Amino acid sequence: MKLWGGRFEQGPSEVFQRFSWSLHFDRRLFEADILGSQAWARALARAGILTEAEAEQLCRALTEVPPPPADAPDEDIHTYVIRVLKEKTGALASKIHTGRSRNEQVSLDTRLWLRGTIDRCAARLRGLMAALIDAAAPHTATVIPGYTHLRRAQPVTWAHYLLAYFEMFQRDHERLRQARARVNVMPLGSGALAGCGFAVDREALARELGFDGITANSMDVSADRDWALDFLSAASLLMLHLSRLAEDWILYSSEEFGWLELADGVTSGSSLMPQKKNPDSLELIRGKCGRVFACFTSLFMTMKGLPLTYNRDMQEDKEPLFDAADQTESALEMARAVVETAQLRPEAARRAAAEGWLVATDLAEALARSGVPFHDAHQLVGRLVLESVRTGRKPQDWTGAALHDFDPRFAPGMAELLHPEKGLATRLAPGGAAPQTVAAALAEARRRLESIS
Repeated sequence: MKLWGGRFEQGPSEVFQRFSWSLHFDRRLFEADILGSQAWARALARAGILTEAEAEQLCRALTEVPPPPADAPDEDIHTYVIRVLKEKTGALASKIHTGRSRNEQVSLDTRLWLRGTIDRCAARLRGLMAALIDAAAPHTATVIPGYTHLRRAQPVTWAHYLLAYFEMFQRDHERLRQARARVNVMPLGSGALAGCGFAVDREALARELGFDGITANSMDVSADRDWALDFLSAASLLMLHLSRLAEDWILYSSEEFGWLELADGVTSGSSLMPQKKNPDSLELIRGKCGRVFACFTSLFMTMKGLPLTYNRDMQEDKEPLFDAADQTESALEMARAVVETAQLRPEAARRAAAEGWLVATDLAEALARSGVPFHDAHQLVGRLVLESVRTGRKPQDWTGAALHDFDPRFAPGMAELLHPEKGLATRLAPGGAAPQTVAAALAEARRRLESIS
């Protein structure tokens, strides 16, 4: 059956049906459509369009509608539900659509579905954040190299590094909650674009369906997919951060770095090369990031030139929305499994921090504290590094006396800063990498995680 047709002498062609029908993907809105239709039936009863008995009969019959089978001969999920409802209640089913347009109905269904999806993504994100905190807890003083330009830069701790991603993911969680707030506005009662012609209590509908409020303009409802783009934007940034974490750990677990071990359960082998242990889980997270970006771009471009209000182009919102949600949820689950099972090799990481001249900044700052202008100190330490590179000397090869001989502005006691732990201890400012600062930041991160939902 169709929800329209009186104006037409002939039905749609077979090619148009194949091109335009959407049940094969919008079937996942089934539960939301049932819930919304039950609420609408009760609203029609309150408005005097249905009797209480009729509304109760429709609501009961709606609970008996099964999910659509793969071969259901219907245009979309809304048409399917009405057809089956008509089979169960006869002519009474024809009243359920009184005052309601598919334009607002699809907005409602998708908002209801997306609300639950955001909640699941947020819960999985909190699980990943908890895994990062647990992984960081034993390593507030474990030295690793920090990088800029993918070159060893300064010593940090493994906990400090993991907390950097915690901060990214907390911002992602905030964005998901902000997106949910925009999703959670009730559109029913807007009609096709001009509002509902019946005395429907929209506020009561919103309360019944768990919405924070109602939409303010019926034309905006018919034209709006900002709320979907808000989620896709938040998901894209979240996936970007997952992709950066994946890239780091692909590198750090490679033979060239060698200070992170990925568990067997999140890696794979080679069909030809017996020695391989490939970081496929992380590579897939990195790859799926581009897929989510594409979903955002797809809907963004679809919406950019549409005149008010509804246009059929907007049917193209669902597949990118569904796909982005699926990929984001699965990537979060995968990332948590990787974090929970990865093992740091502390000695290898510390060697990497000690072998390069990551302590150069610590030396320059020690000179500055002794009264040497920082630009002069920077030049002096740069010359020391150059001399070391020329002669093949590592930082620990220099003694206090040798430093003083190189330049008397080096006090002999500054030699202790050639060990990365000593310089780290000076990074006491809030947000810094000193172990005691990191320990405090870790406790604060745990408190913040416990406070969000």
